[in-house]
Amino acid sequence: MFDGVGVSMSVETLHIALQQSFSPDASLRDPAEEQMKNLKYVKGATTMLLQVAAEKQVQKEVRQAATIQLKNLSRECWTEQISAITGEPITFGENKKRVLIPDEDKVSIRNHLIDVLLSESEKSIRDLLAETLHTLAIHDYPEKWPNLLPTLLTVIGSNGTEGMTTTPSNETESALRVHNALLALRKIAKRYEYKSKERRGPLNEIVNLSFPLLLPLSQRLCNPEEHSLEAAMMLKQMLKIFWSSTQFFLPTADVSQIQPWFDILYAVLAKPLPEASTGLEPRNQPITVVERNAWPWWKVKKWAVQIMSRLFSRYGMPNYAEDEVKEFAKYFSTTVAPRFLGPVCETLNLRPSGQFCTDRVVHLCLSYVDLAVELAPTYKMLKPHLDFLMYKVCFPTICLTADDVELFINDPHEFVHKQNSPLADFYDPSMSAITLLTDLVRHRGRDVTQQLLAFLTDCVNRYAAATDESQKNHIEKDGALHAFGALAEYLLNMKKYASHLEGLLVTSVFPDFNSPIGFLRCRACWMVQKFSTVKWSDDGTNLRTLIQLVLQRLSDPALPVQIEASKALRYLIESDGAEVVLLPVLPNLLSEYFRIMNEIGNDEVVAALQVIIDKFGDHIEPHAVALVNQLSVAFSNYCAVGDDDDDSAMAAAQCLECIATVLKGICMRPDLFKHLEPNLIPIILKILGNDGEFIEYLEYALDILTFLTYFPTELSPQLWEAFPLIYQSFDQYAFDYLSLMVMPLENFIGKSPDYFLAAVTSDGVKYIDLIFKIVGRTLAEDRSSESECRKALSLYMTVLHNCNGKVDSYLSIINDVTLLKLSQQVNAEMPLTRIACYQIIGSCLFYNPLLELQELEKRGVTQQVMTEWTKDAAKMEKWLPRKLTVLGMASIFHLPTSSLPQSVASQLPQIMASAVEMCENMYDDAEKKEDEEDDVLEEEEEEVDNEDEDGYGEDEDVTSETEEAYMDALNKLSGTGDISNFLVGEDWDQDGDDLDDDYTSPIDDIDQLIFLSETLTSAFQKEPEAYKQVQAALPPNVVASCQKVFAAAETQRAQIAQVKLTNAQAK
Repeated sequence: MFDGVGVSMSVETLHIALQQSFSPDASLRDPAEEQMKNLKYVKGATTMLLQVAAEKQVQKEVRQAATIQLKNLSRECWTEQISAITGEPITFGENKKRVLIPDEDKVSIRNHLIDVLLSESEKSIRDLLAETLHTLAIHDYPEKWPNLLPTLLTVIGSNGTEGMTTTPSNETESALRVHNALLALRKIAKRYEYKSKERRGPLNEIVNLSFPLLLPLSQRLCNPEEHSLEAAMMLKQMLKIFWSSTQFFLPTADVSQIQPWFDILYAVLAKPLPEASTGLEPRNQPITVVERNAWPWWKVKKWAVQIMSRLFSRYGMPNYAEDEVKEFAKYFSTTVAPRFLGPVCETLNLRPSGQFCTDRVVHLCLSYVDLAVELAPTYKMLKPHLDFLMYKVCFPTICLTADDVELFINDPHEFVHKQNSPLADFYDPSMSAITLLTDLVRHRGRDVTQQLLAFLTDCVNRYAAATDESQKNHIEKDGALHAFGALAEYLLNMKKYASHLEGLLVTSVFPDFNSPIGFLRCRACWMVQKFSTVKWSDDGTNLRTLIQLVLQRLSDPALPVQIEASKALRYLIESDGAEVVLLPVLPNLLSEYFRIMNEIGNDEVVAALQVIIDKFGDHIEPHAVALVNQLSVAFSNYCAVGDDDDDSAMAAAQCLECIATVLKGICMRPDLFKHLEPNLIPIILKILGNDGEFIEYLEYALDILTFLTYFPTELSPQLWEAFPLIYQSFDQYAFDYLSLMVMPLENFIGKSPDYFLAAVTSDGVKYIDLIFKIVGRTLAEDRSSESECRKALSLYMTVLHNCNGKVDSYLSIINDVTLLKLSQQVNAEMPLTRIACYQIIGSCLFYNPLLELQELEKRGVTQQVMTEWTKDAAKMEKWLPRKLTVLGMASIFHLPTSSLPQSVASQLPQIMASAVEMCENMYDDAEKKEDEEDDVLEEEEEEVDNEDEDGYGEDEDVTSETEEAYMDALNKLSGTGDISNFLVGEDWDQDGDDLDDDYTSPIDDIDQLIFLSETLTSAFQKEPEAYKQVQAALPPNVVASCQKVFAAAETQRAQIAQVKLTNAQAK
């Protein structure tokens, strides 16, 4: 179990090491940190760490350090880590297994961890202990830790319902134990919250056993007379347990059982939280925003409205609900949802009335109201209050705050990060306010659109009319433009509004490009992105003016303005006339982008540069080397920032994507690629190596490698260094990237097959053997999708097509793997993988028909394979498998009939018929496609104009095909899938026909018509008597098809000869 002899250590020694691990003295800190790294080898380490963490007399920082080490050791060493690829334990260097905590130590930790957690009052230590419990529960609950849940429920039951009524000190201690038991219970429930119905059995047990205890405790703690922080903290944990238990599936659809929880949520949401200055309960609300956000009573409100918003989204529309909860959904939509509008709107009124409300609660309340807009009963209640919602709540929320303005001026980097955060939709109230406004316009336009646009127009007109700078409300103007921009898609699609947008831009946006107010210049650039497709009515002057204004802002003194300007050009570049303005300044434009990229990592800036490079691909060539050099430097700089900076990580990835765009732009100049390799090869090798440290960039590195191996005529030795690293990454950490690895591997093989066959790794393994390991392992893995299996099989084809006559010894293993896969797929409904197997068999026959037939005969499957192949040939739709069927079957006729096994000789008429019919069909399809292309007429794109601005009436629910499809997918999850897979967008059907006609190999130069006709002609000439018998066995329609193929082949030969003659004369 342990690697080597266990190391001994006393608790006292451990205490000293923990204390010295955060010492400022490196001479003490470094040895202590080394001891921490080796704790996994110390028998009893976890027990001693828990002892130190539990001892209240020990310095808090030492206890924290002990808890951190306990958490880390539990994560790393509690159980074997099983590879998702192999199903075997993961090894570490020289096949060493992971060091595991001894079983006796595990028993000790399970026995004592709960007691230590229950009595812990220090939040940081308590949370770490709870995370440790969560890790242990994942592996051991319920099988190895059956007393965990009963222990927690005993504490909750005995202290939560009977205790907390004695002395204040005992009451505080009881409250602490109950809270910590609830915290632990949430950690257990959280493990199952994303499980499908059929896999959440333990969570159902938790609900059945704990809710009878949690409900009365929650009812008592939400009493209007209960104001203690302990009550709020316990309520928060119970609501979090309720969230984990109900966010995807209701444990019961019985209204009588759920209604008491609605009463609790209502009471929490309606509870007033007065300022500390009033002296009212609950007392002592903090003053600072940070402290208020962390105040337990605001946290409780946040969880209450989050739960209600989630339930509204699932059950607010009965038509979308599953049958088993339809009655509950009807009750929710007609009774519960309308009831909660009162406290939700009262909460939204806090800020307009001068009171405090956290951003998160505002965000969630606005999300609830947004859902209420779609439901007829709740919309009727909202309708009289639309002015309040739009102008008192939403518009002020959309506007910049004083803190935003200060951030813009004093910390522009942070302002940019905040404005471009991908998480803003989930916490920023301004985003939810924008969503509510746009949904009101889209869904209830007859009640809001005219009034809202008039309000926004008044704001910008009032700003323009103010002659004194002190009278201009810059924040109101910015908010109005923000709202206009949010409605851009709607306004652009309405003729009645679209005709006024040019005037809005010229009069209210153009002047702001030169405004002394930085955030208005920023907003002007942002508006360009939203209205880039506006129809200009003049001679192009306005567009040219706009482009010049944006170009000037690239060098704006404010970084946020530079960022928005660089993004704006991405949208303007597609406009008619933009190229004339931008092309003369292209070098300077590229320089400005790189200057901004050096200033800050922003993926949208790099994406904008990518669009420019793509647009001016024909003019990029002179700048290609410099571009790739600067993008490579930018990538390295962004990587150096570290994993903590998400913006830099996304910008780094975008740099690689941008490099790929440059390579695409110069693909017709392969001679340039060798000048780019010195910058690109080190990056590729860095990403492929380093044990997956840079796996987030692997996709882009493989794309770049595909360009570098496809377009140049020769591959450098330095580039070949990437070949074994591709295998290494596949083998160690990037199995799921196989589909992206195949193309560069095929390029390597196709560009230099002799080098490929001769090359060996530093360990003496042949490169060709690496290919066969990749294919064999992929097809052997249960976790491989059929799509991945087909991709892997294509590597066999590439070897066979490019290494003609040089891989005879590999035909046996090719057949072993391919025929096994074929046998597994013989009854599969989808024939795609079978067809991929026939492609390999066809390639083997084309490579060497005699050897391949011998391989089939050795296994006694020749007749069966040929029979099934001819059956599945009718199901082949794509060009490649059809061509390989023709080439493979036709190759059999190269052999003397006397050398053919009886199983083949007896099927010669059927084999010939299949090859001829397939070839004829391919010829007919090619002729048909050519005719269709000749007949295609370009159709002008009709301008879409949706003049229905009224939306839905107040008595109508809003219906959406997208929402219906989403809910349907969510409701129909199978028992074998987790909700988490659905949420992250896992592809539920990966078995599409993915091997397309982009595959290239030497067989591209072989015309199947000519090959078949020449092969059959030669066979008839060599053995006329034998083939007269074959011909006599052919049906008349096949004989006619054969004559048609011969005639078509003759025509094809004549056309090829004419082309050659023309080319020769041209020279």
